Amino acid sequence: MSIIKFITSKTFLKQILLAVVAVVVLCFIMLKWLNITTNHGDFETVPQLTGKSISVAEMELKDNNLVMKIQDSANYNPDYPKFSVIEQDPQVGTQVKKDRKIYITLNPSGYRKMNIPEGLIDKTFRQVKPNLEALGFKIGKITYVDNIGKDMVLKLSHKGKTLNAGDKLAKTSVIDLVLGNGNRP
Repeated sequence: MSIIKFITSKTFLKQILLAVVAVVVLCFIMLKWLNITTNHGDFETVPQLTGKSISVAEMELKDNNLVMKIQDSANYNPDYPKFSVIEQDPQVGTQVKKDRKIYITLNPSGYRKMNIPEGLIDKTFRQVKPNLEALGFKIGKITYVDNIGKDMVLKLSHKGKTLNAGDKLAKTSVIDLVLGNGNRP
């Protein structure tokens, strides 16, 4: 039998027709199954969590059939209470599926502690000030004492306590400086 006779035979055409019908039925069943299992058209709205405590945020997410995942703590933000939500992903009002994970970022309990760097003593105020400010510290009261080095940093202190290299202070702490005035003692 030649190939052309086989392709034009009734048996071959019946088999092709059966295959096409099977593919169409299979696709129809698959699409219906996907509609049911993916809850097509069912959405939950992401609530506003920013500024709320962890427990309140968790309750709100459970009420909306969503799951909370704590992503990280960020840099301390004084505009929000300690351990409250400062960011969320997806954003407020986003339509998501049930049991979707909502990632939140928490506000830590305070500013991060920074080390006092070495080599600040016996440097000029002009050299020390940018180093301290770059670390997040603030320059407080400046006191001058008799010392031949004009504007040379002789001592660092915080709330009356002398600071040494390696001591830890919270970021944004105020550091007082004792400088030389250029006069001989």
